[in-house]
Amino acid sequence: MATTISSLAATHSLHRRCCRSSPSSPSTPARVSFRAAPLAVAAARARRRAAVQVVASSALLEAPEELATRKLYVGNIPRTVTNDELSAMFAEHGTVVRAEVMFDKYSGRSRRFGFVTMSTPEEANAAIESLNDTEVGGRKIKVNVTESFLPNIDVSAPEPEPAFVDSQYKVYVGNLAKTVTTEVLKNFFSEKGEVLSATVSRVPGTPKSKGFGFVTFSSDEEVEAAVSTFNNAELEGQTIRVNKA
Repeated sequence: MATTISSLAATHSLHRRCCRSSPSSPSTPARVSFRAAPLAVAAARARRRAAVQVVASSALLEAPEELATRKLYVGNIPRTVTNDELSAMFAEHGTVVRAEVMFDKYSGRSRRFGFVTMSTPEEANAAIESLNDTEVGGRKIKVNVTESFLPNIDVSAPEPEPAFVDSQYKVYVGNLAKTVTTEVLKNFFSEKGEVLSATVSRVPGTPKSKGFGFVTFSSDEEVEAAVSTFNNAELEGQTIRVNKA
C-alpha cells in the first residue's frame, strides 16, 4: 500500500511541474519547445550547401565543342619563351584565358611548344590567321586548333593502350581524324625511322580523340625526316600538321 501511495504522489508532482502556469499569466499554460538534434540540423545545412555548390559548378561547365574551338597549339617556339611572353603574343588578338609553355619533367627545359586558350572562337581564329608561320626569336612558329569536337561517336570505355615511351626526339601531330588510333599513327610514321612510341590524346575515360597526338623517335635526324615528309600529308582523309615537340 505504501508503494502505491508513493507512486501516486510522484505522478501528481510530475503533472504539476509539466502543467505549471507562467507567473505573469496565471491562466496560460507554460509553453513546451522542441529543438532538433544538433547533428540533424548540421546535416540538413550541409545538404543545402552541397546543392548550391552543384548548381554553381554546373553553371561554370562548358560543352567540349566550345572549348575545342578556343584552345590552340603553339609549336616550334624558342626555348626561352615564358608563359607570360606566350600570353603577350596572343593578347594582341583577344583575351587570353590561359597560356602555358610545356617543360620537360626531367631536364626542366622548354619542349618548344605550348597551349593557349582564347576567350572566343573568333579570337582563336584571328590568332591563327595572324601568328601561324610567323617568326618568333628566329623560329617559324606553328599555331593550330588542338582539339576537334567529335560528335556521334561511341563513348563506351576505351581499350587500354600501350604505355607511351617519352623521348627528347618527339613530334606533335595535329588535326588527326577521329578514326586515327595509336597503332595507325605509329605505323604511318614508321616509314621514316624507328618509332619508339606513339599516342593519340583522348578525352579521359572515353575513346574520344582530342584531334592530336605525339610520336617519339631514336634520333633528331628521324624527327627532321618525319617533319619534312609528313607535315601537310594526308592521313585518314585529313591533312595533318607535324612539328617538333
